[in-house]
Amino acid sequence: MKLTIALLAGDGIGPEVIAQAVKVCDAIAVKFNHQIIWKPALTGAAAIDAVGDPYPDETHEICLNADAVLFGAIGHPKYDNDPSAKVRPEQGLLKMRKKLGLFANIRPTFTFPSLIDNSPLKRERIEGTDLVFLRELTGGIYFGEKGRKDGGETAFDTCTYTREEVIRLAKKGFELAMVRTKKLCCVDKANVMETSRLWRETVQSMEKDYPEVTVSYEFVDAVAMRLVQWPNSYDVLITENLFGDILTDEASVISGSMGLMPSASVGEKNALYEPIHGSYPQAAGKDIANPLATVLSAAMMFEDTFKLTEEAKAIRNVVNKSLEQGIVTEDLSGKNKAYKTSEVGNWLVANL
Repeated sequence: MKLTIALLAGDGIGPEVIAQAVKVCDAIAVKFNHQIIWKPALTGAAAIDAVGDPYPDETHEICLNADAVLFGAIGHPKYDNDPSAKVRPEQGLLKMRKKLGLFANIRPTFTFPSLIDNSPLKRERIEGTDLVFLRELTGGIYFGEKGRKDGGETAFDTCTYTREEVIRLAKKGFELAMVRTKKLCCVDKANVMETSRLWRETVQSMEKDYPEVTVSYEFVDAVAMRLVQWPNSYDVLITENLFGDILTDEASVISGSMGLMPSASVGEKNALYEPIHGSYPQAAGKDIANPLATVLSAAMMFEDTFKLTEEAKAIRNVVNKSLEQGIVTEDLSGKNKAYKTSEVGNWLVANL
């Protein structure tokens, strides 16, 4: 099978973790007789430095014409520490999501048996956790009208949603619930926010189309609390952009490391796969970052976009093997030997 993949390494540790995922994908291609055509492209701070745009038109064309996008991370301290910067790396991420129509962020959270005690939460609270957040990505407060008034002394950000935006996200949530445990939770703040009331009434109107799915409705603050009390009570959760941004980061620590969790951002035609962690600029160039979230994101890509389940299974199996045998970077090594980013990648390839 011929696979064309856009490769957006981005900033910070992005290029280092992406390099390991590429090595693993190439090994899978050899093992299962596929041909991968990689199409590298600039984004984030690297793109601003090169062409003044965090998501250049050339990058967009490469993404549009690829079968899938494998993405590293975006962000750089020189922009984070400059509130007056007119162009920021993160603008490239928002622009990419909007232009590619990536309206649904799929964020799984699960535990690894060999790392269950690495979690800051008690074993008995998190064992068996296997949940998925679907976060709406292209609407809400991040994309609403914003600005300053009163001579700059007052700032505003507007949260806006259309019913159609809710329907298309909720539809993916219902469909995912149907192939899992048929449980769906709609996360909102309907007791306060008008947009949340739109979310709730829209999802309620869709229940009749999925009679086998049990739907619950919970306020975002209650979900934030329950995620650290009994996360294994959840299966599929759907929510708006801001709530999803916060809750998925909270959920990510359940596994014991943000360096372990993959994600996908999908639309009607395009799909992008990326680790959930940021660019971690303090570690850039040191060969110490955990590449496993990026490698597992590649596994999601093989399974979801290319429907190559055996290839995805092979990647997940070798990742689990590396964790069980302690072939891990410093974030997971504890008092044991810490392997370099590149060493973990090489070990994964050798054991495939």
